[in-house]
Amino acid sequence: MAGGTLFVAVSVSAWAKRTDTDTAPATSQSSKQANYALAKKVRAALDHAKDIRPENIVIRARGGAVTLEDTVPDSSQVDKATQVAQGVAGVTSVKNALTIKEAGQ
Repeated sequence: MAGGTLFVAVSVSAWAKRTDTDTAPATSQSSKQANYALAKKVRAALDHAKDIRPENIVIRARGGAVTLEDTVPDSSQVDKATQVAQGVAGVTSVKNALTIKEAGQ
């Protein structure tokens, strides 16, 4: 009887570990989807903002943290892009790595 009990306990433990591992990729996938959705919301906000030309802005989102990269035509757009991104629901922080691209470059 004791041997049968041990077998059941080991089997349940092995099943529980397998279940934990099986859910890890789903969490990673849902995290990627959430990051994509947040970046898309920031893109929409920048597209609708006045005084910003966001066509060159690259948006990266990870767990609520947003990074804005690439170039804008003038310095006023750097600050404005940060303000717009900070106003999007779900954004916890904004790192602005935008640079100014002078005319003719």
